Amino acid sequence: MNKKERVDAALRDEPVDRVPVSMWGHDFEREWGAQSLMEAMVENFTRYDWDFMKVNPRACYHVEGWGARYRPSGQKFQEPIFESTPIKNASDWKRLRPLEPDRGSFGEQLRALQLINHAVGFEAYFVQTIFCPLGVAQYLVGGTEPVLNTIQEDRTAMHRALSVIAETLTSYAIACLEYGASGIFYATNGWASQGMLTQDQYHEFGEQYDLEILDAIKSRSKFNVLHICGKGIYFDLLSSYPAHAISWAATLEGNPDLREGKLSSSKAVMGGISEKTTLLTGSPGQVQDEVGKALELTGGRRLLLAPGCAIAPETPAKNVEAIRRMLS
Repeated sequence: MNKKERVDAALRDEPVDRVPVSMWGHDFEREWGAQSLMEAMVENFTRYDWDFMKVNPRACYHVEGWGARYRPSGQKFQEPIFESTPIKNASDWKRLRPLEPDRGSFGEQLRALQLINHAVGFEAYFVQTIFCPLGVAQYLVGGTEPVLNTIQEDRTAMHRALSVIAETLTSYAIACLEYGASGIFYATNGWASQGMLTQDQYHEFGEQYDLEILDAIKSRSKFNVLHICGKGIYFDLLSSYPAHAISWAATLEGNPDLREGKLSSSKAVMGGISEKTTLLTGSPGQVQDEVGKALELTGGRRLLLAPGCAIAPETPAKNVEAIRRMLS
């Protein structure tokens, strides 16, 4: 099987010659330009011979066009630093206007996707990361608290902002596909989980906007991934979303494991590797034990082996290599 055939078979719950696998993470030094981002992503993909690519851009690319200011940390292992936001009070949310998908940081990302497509698009699927509107709102103001406050104090302002963000992301997601992406890696940024919003709140402030974006691309994409971030996630609430695979941290307490996820959804499951513990601080043998556990839980069917979230830049290469060796 080639890489695309292997992923397609896993998505359709058909036999595979081996389970498809990919790992991804930030390159905080090289994620600030289209060319350098492409080089970082392709180097990781090529070095480990992954079966698909999840493009991992800087998180703040989603909000720079609305005037949020972030700067590079200048440190290899440290994420960009938040400096300022145009949202000073609840009424400022109503001032947001839709952005063009080919301008500013969005346009930069499209150029990166075009370059990635030239480099690996014939060989493998690659998906662009897009945050849910609540996640974008969070990055626009530099944290969750201002968003939660607005949800409590001015629901109309929050809905208006989320609608504008969803309209922008829908246009941008379609453009990503036009520039060569195989699909979208759609992340909920922890909002669809206990301790953040109730299920009823997520139904009101999350679900309708999620579906607006995902419904617009479901017939245009070959490989859309829903990533339900965090612990204590509302898996059952989101499991019917239109996507080819569901990604989550299946090894975290309070989350379904891979077997439970398969039983709860007809979609392929993605995950199985504890990126913050075993992969980061464990031994290669412990990493391979975790791979074995994922295979045991799923029978190696309808599975794409992956981290529960982005792996840290300081993750030992020997641990990443251990995954690839076991699935060679």
